[in-house]
Amino acid sequence: MELSEDQRNALERLLAWYKNPDRAPYITMGGYAGTGKTTLIAVLKNELQRLDKNLKIAFCSYTGKAAQNLKNKLKEAGALSVKDSVGTIHGLIYTPREGGDGRITGWDRKDLLERGLIIVDEASMVDGLIWNDLLSYNIPVIAVGDHGQLPPISGKFNLMQAPELLLTQIHRQARDNPIIRVSQFARTTGLIPPERYGAGVVKYLKEDSDAQEKSGELLESYSPDTLILCGYNNTRNRINQFMRAARGFETPKPSSGDRVICLRNNHKKGIYNGMLGTIVSLTPAQKDWYQAEIQLDDRERLYEGLIYAPQFGARTGINFTADRKLAMIGDLFDFGYALTVHKAQGSQARRVVLFEERFAQMDDEMWRRWLYTGVTRAEEELYLFG
Repeated sequence: MELSEDQRNALERLLAWYKNPDRAPYITMGGYAGTGKTTLIAVLKNELQRLDKNLKIAFCSYTGKAAQNLKNKLKEAGALSVKDSVGTIHGLIYTPREGGDGRITGWDRKDLLERGLIIVDEASMVDGLIWNDLLSYNIPVIAVGDHGQLPPISGKFNLMQAPELLLTQIHRQARDNPIIRVSQFARTTGLIPPERYGAGVVKYLKEDSDAQEKSGELLESYSPDTLILCGYNNTRNRINQFMRAARGFETPKPSSGDRVICLRNNHKKGIYNGMLGTIVSLTPAQKDWYQAEIQLDDRERLYEGLIYAPQFGARTGINFTADRKLAMIGDLFDFGYALTVHKAQGSQARRVVLFEERFAQMDDEMWRRWLYTGVTRAEEELYLFG
């Protein structure tokens, strides 16, 4: 497998770090979309296997979908051994605590991980609490992520703020990918010219005669493998209302079958800000609360618990941090058909519909990161309206 110069340099430094008995507990590597981060992880894995045939590696990512993508790519490259594991960070380090009826009542950190190395993909999403839990096992960690994206949703912790190793060279095969081309415009200039970049990759201007018709078609043909992204909360609420009406929901209250998004981490329940899911059942509980069962996209088991009713359709997120009593009762969800780009950071979808909306207080760098993050959520199709 032919590596680029920056990949070769990164590989040498990663191997040197691993072989050093006095190495730092972890090392970080950043790479833009199309620079071959996963390819390098696969090559590194095979090199490490030559050094130590008994090495057990835990590959992990923040979301289940990202973990599955990583698993598929490692398999394609022949870099996955039976003794390795691939899954979410949460699944790696926490174990479910069950009540007498078999329902999960919380999650406990595992005492021991029988692994010689942990490789974290999509590390830009990892928050400080999970990162400290990972490091507590005293197992060396390689954290890999995209340093061009927005910083994490909440808190000041950001693993990809200044990665020790950098991949910036876009690969030849990636250069032909229209989504990668668009992402380069977003990252370098913050201005994506209106044109057709390839099949299913188009930028429209709002004043284009067919832009409104096309955006309406895309919203009406929504399915869970679509992400609809915007900047403002009021735009998100308007799109959510439109989507729910188009799907036959007659009440502003959430119902069974509604798509929802988690708005607040709850490590004890294993749910995280930005997680998407579908309501399976919903019944009114105490004042302002629903008892809900939600099938989260990244989890096999249903989420079960109390969710806060006033949040659905609210103009802004309810501040559970300020009101600890609410946080002790239950969790925070909202309609999840349309998301702000900030909330979509850990997600990817086959199709992305992105409405360009720039806040007045955004400087040029933050705008480029916002646009780049939105564009790189797309796997196959990307429709931009600017």
